[in-house]
Amino acid sequence: MLNPCLYKAFCLVVCVLQVHVSSAVPILSSGADIHLTRKQYIEKYKDIAVRQMHRYGIPASIILAQGCLESGNGNSRLAREANNHFGIKCHDWEGDRIFHDDDQSGECFRKYASAEDSYYDHSEFLSTRPRYSDLFLLDRTDYVGWAHGLKKAGYATNPRYAQLLINLIENHNLHQYDTFLPEDTTDQWQRPAPARYGKYTGDLPLEDVFSISVERRVRQTNGKRYVIAQPGDTYRSLAAEYGLFKGELIRYNDTRRDDALAVGEKVYLERKAKKGPKGVSTWTTVAGETLHYVSQRFGIRLESLRRLNPGIEDRPAPGTVLDLR
Repeated sequence: MLNPCLYKAFCLVVCVLQVHVSSAVPILSSGADIHLTRKQYIEKYKDIAVRQMHRYGIPASIILAQGCLESGNGNSRLAREANNHFGIKCHDWEGDRIFHDDDQSGECFRKYASAEDSYYDHSEFLSTRPRYSDLFLLDRTDYVGWAHGLKKAGYATNPRYAQLLINLIENHNLHQYDTFLPEDTTDQWQRPAPARYGKYTGDLPLEDVFSISVERRVRQTNGKRYVIAQPGDTYRSLAAEYGLFKGELIRYNDTRRDDALAVGEKVYLERKAKKGPKGVSTWTTVAGETLHYVSQRFGIRLESLRRLNPGIEDRPAPGTVLDLR
């Protein structure tokens, strides 16, 4: 027969264990079922959408609406496992990838290190593909035109894609963000850099050369390699990553020695081309764009862009048609 004292101790231990386990269960289950609502998704990513709008000219409402639809408010498998919020497939992608059933089984989709990388690549994808070029002639507040233009250009196969975007924008008042200034965002550290121009032609001393090794994704525009600047990057640090002189990197990007480098900015690792990409013969400027911005966007040397457009100022008036080839 069990000793009465031992029996009481045994019962006490069992009761304590039951209370501990039962109290722990809801904590574990609540952490495993994180699910963003549409309102939470919009609040989480609206700032980066506004920044991308001012850098690339894509309406913030369109960016947010596409993000909501394509990622299921951030809850889809592509968004959770690959940080792919826009359903962008591999195409000419050289980075990480994930395979997912879409129009066909086992299709290849791009995989990103962060959701922010997905937003940057979405803007790059639209701004460097000729089939979307007409969209950038629209006013930044014309979300209806953008929605129909995306559908017409074949961004999605759903026949109601344009109306789905429009309904989402109007139901959640996303068009308010199309009028936001960069100062209206809360995370100021990624605010776009002010427009700049000019070319630095001097040489820098050898002590500006050093060597480190950091893994980073290299992309291409117009057949020329570039990387996207991340927080903390400088021309000096990027030159070090790729075994270049800082002076070389500055010349490749038609910039000046004392110019700052903004997060999300393209930094070319080789000399840009003399002409624009095939299939893109002209570009019509919008407010705030400079010749330097256009040269970086399309991978054209600034001096070549000036020769192709004699008499055009470095800060052309909105609506100026520039020859790219």
